[in-house]
Amino acid sequence: MIETKSLCKHYGSFTAVDNLSFCVEAGTVLGFLGPNGAGKSTTMKMLTGFLTPSAGSALVNGVDVSEDSLAARMQIGYLPEGAPSYGEMTVQQFLSFVARARLIEKARVVDSVNEVIERLNLSGVKHQAIETLSKGFKRRVGLAQAIIHDPQILILDEPTDGLDPNQKREVRHLIRDMARDKIIVISTHILEEVEAVCNRVMIIAQGKLLADDTPHGLIARSRYNNSVSLVVEAAEKVASVLSELPEVAKAELNEGELTLFPSQKQGLFEAVTTAISEHQWDVSALRLEAGRLDEVFRNITRGEISA
Repeated sequence: MIETKSLCKHYGSFTAVDNLSFCVEAGTVLGFLGPNGAGKSTTMKMLTGFLTPSAGSALVNGVDVSEDSLAARMQIGYLPEGAPSYGEMTVQQFLSFVARARLIEKARVVDSVNEVIERLNLSGVKHQAIETLSKGFKRRVGLAQAIIHDPQILILDEPTDGLDPNQKREVRHLIRDMARDKIIVISTHILEEVEAVCNRVMIIAQGKLLADDTPHGLIARSRYNNSVSLVVEAAEKVASVLSELPEVAKAELNEGELTLFPSQKQGLFEAVTTAISEHQWDVSALRLEAGRLDEVFRNITRGEISA
């Protein structure tokens, strides 16, 4: 378990993290969201012992990170922002060094290194100096060093930053695969990543916790939840007709796309498709929307909707 109690970090008069309290248990993939400067990286650095809290506490499996930083860090794998490493080392040399620093048994070092090289698809560059690698490969090396000792807790700051779409998919699959019995905390700006791998989301801004929910729960807060969008010929005329349906609370036309908002939880999509069939409208696109996480994120961080 990770537990924070009234966690704070001050830099002079500036408060980076403000009275943050939460618990995370095994099997949780927590998406840690917030605008730039929200306090995400600062919180992660306090959880991993790289920064000392100004007030409050952070506990890892009952160990206070400030009081026994080494014992706490032994249970954590950490991928910091920028994935710092020793650029003159080859990938294999660096991971061997990390394995020894993580006190992996000498007889297991080679196998541990080979395992993470295989899992992160680093075989083709394992003898290459890290400073010569692309940003994407450096990120994968950073993730490899974070998981090499099979930690119970993973703290990942922008784990797919710099990766191409195929590499992002591979890393997300790896995260889902590891998530069964671990705690994984992911800071990311990529909202699709949250929907793809997380089962819990926390949103912070100005160091304060604003929302704590599942991805589905957050999406359900969107004004687009259960709305219907369509692209159709004579959209204004169609909007006028569909607005009269009892299932439609409001119709909006924006750049040729007509969006219909529901007056009740169910029945809108069926009512719209029935009307389309009856009127024989020429529809080129039609979809039922679950909601838009980006809209919910903007509204929460701007204080426009309640957390």
